[in-house]
Amino acid sequence: MTDDGIGRTRRALHAVAEHVLAGPQYRASGTIRLRVAPGGFRTWAEPALAVVGDTVVHGATVHPISGRTARELAAACGVEVGAPAGVYGDGGGLGPDDVLEVDPGAARLIADAYARGDAALRLLAPGVEPVLWPEHFDVGVRVGEVNFGVSPGDADLAEPYAYVGVDPVPDDPYWNAPFGRAAPMAELATIDDVWDFFDEGRRRAGQ
Repeated sequence: MTDDGIGRTRRALHAVAEHVLAGPQYRASGTIRLRVAPGGFRTWAEPALAVVGDTVVHGATVHPISGRTARELAAACGVEVGAPAGVYGDGGGLGPDDVLEVDPGAARLIADAYARGDAALRLLAPGVEPVLWPEHFDVGVRVGEVNFGVSPGDADLAEPYAYVGVDPVPDDPYWNAPFGRAAPMAELATIDDVWDFFDEGRRRAGQ
């Protein structure tokens, strides 16, 4: 699988997260929070929508994403398309009328990274519900002054990665990213591996 294939899939899923799940949920229920779910992610509140693999699931109906726009998917699900207005400034970059392309293998890779990350975050911070934020499309928690999470990738690191975010970043080679520490999820094969990464970052950050 090429980095470009992962990138197209990530951008497409991000667009669905913003325009089909988070935006309609914000307008109906007042929250932009999403959560990791089997095979992908879902809304936190009404409307009840989920992304599973390369599809959007609405009740008993499954809508393939590839070849369609967020506007078409939203209409098929009976919701108003559009990201949460006035809540954040950044986002995935794709609009409601961009045609989306999802590679099933890349979607599984991202869903698996989210699942391992979500499970490790729950071990790291029991009782804290991990949130998948539609702005940056990462699942994370905050413990004290430190952010922990898993990103599906971005312009700097195309593949899914785990991160520990600190501010300011210490002058120490351990901290290898502008925001703190990052490690590709390909190097963290199990939930325990991800937890170990988070735990080391927490100790080095003095939490």
